[in-house]
Amino acid sequence: MNPTKSLNVSQTKQSRLASVDFDQLSFGEIFTDHMFVCDYKQGQWQTPEIVPYQNISLAPSASALHYGQAVFEGMKAYKDDSGQLWLFRPELNFNRINKSSIRLGMPEFPKEYFFEGLETLLELDSDWVRPGIGSSLYIRPFVFANQACVQASPSLEYKFLIICSPVNSYYSGGELKVLIEKNYSRAASGGVGYAKAAGNYAAQFYPTSQAMKKGFQQIIWTDSATHSYLEEAGTMNIFFRIEDRLLTAPASDTILDGITRKSVIEWAQHQGIQVEERPVSVQEIIEAADKGILLEVFGSGTAVVISPINGFSYEGTDYSLTEIQNSFAAQAKEAITGIQYNISQDPFGWRYKVG
Repeated sequence: MNPTKSLNVSQTKQSRLASVDFDQLSFGEIFTDHMFVCDYKQGQWQTPEIVPYQNISLAPSASALHYGQAVFEGMKAYKDDSGQLWLFRPELNFNRINKSSIRLGMPEFPKEYFFEGLETLLELDSDWVRPGIGSSLYIRPFVFANQACVQASPSLEYKFLIICSPVNSYYSGGELKVLIEKNYSRAASGGVGYAKAAGNYAAQFYPTSQAMKKGFQQIIWTDSATHSYLEEAGTMNIFFRIEDRLLTAPASDTILDGITRKSVIEWAQHQGIQVEERPVSVQEIIEAADKGILLEVFGSGTAVVISPINGFSYEGTDYSLTEIQNSFAAQAKEAITGIQYNISQDPFGWRYKVG
């Protein structure tokens, strides 16, 4: 791999690939041989580098540790049966990390650095990507404030990195039951709910752990003002099928505009399915469940793609969903994964060839 004018590359002397058991992967625990690094100093981004995956050094006073200036993205690379690598709508990830950065007072990252670095990194570590549905390389771009200063103001220095982790299917099967949350909130209007800010996820851990103690795997978040409207399911966007209509909450300043969410909506409209992006009330879903016309609930996200929800609970009452044939969830997952793995045609232009 030859370095380009805007990217310095230092390859590892010894790959760790042979030590990895790809049949026994825990999500996000094993990382590839290389990582992308770029520093922001003196008002500009410096020359980016690809270096061997390694620990980084931080001052105890690094700004992100005190004031939370940190955002990230989640995306995947896929390998088809001929060995070609593909990305899925990566420009949306790039746009969103900069949108998140702006909201947290952080500098935008240059597009040419992002894509040149990402593609070079993937080409270097391409052997870490296994072909076949369910296997992929999870890609984590992230940026955080690293100025050694505890002054409560935006940092003057930042570090942008991309690390990669080989993964299998996020959920391996079994029932997924969720609790509709009435007390805790994921995000408030005017806040940072639409950004992939690190603190958004930290704030979810405690409420989710309490739900898990009650036998649920995830939470469905409701609006912070009234807890009357459904917003997201854990770290996923959420869809409801009532009869043959597909409902989902509109993207807003409290809801992450998920890339898989966008893709499900566009796929459904392409199929002629009626999609309603509007506030969805808890009461509407309860009534639909009572009438037997709530046919599906499913989450969408980069890690899970599509995850059917088998049941939910609200105010002590449990509601179960009967598995149906040819569900919207199954159709959407087949269509999206077919595009991701270069198995089927891509009428939307979502697939991005690496190299």
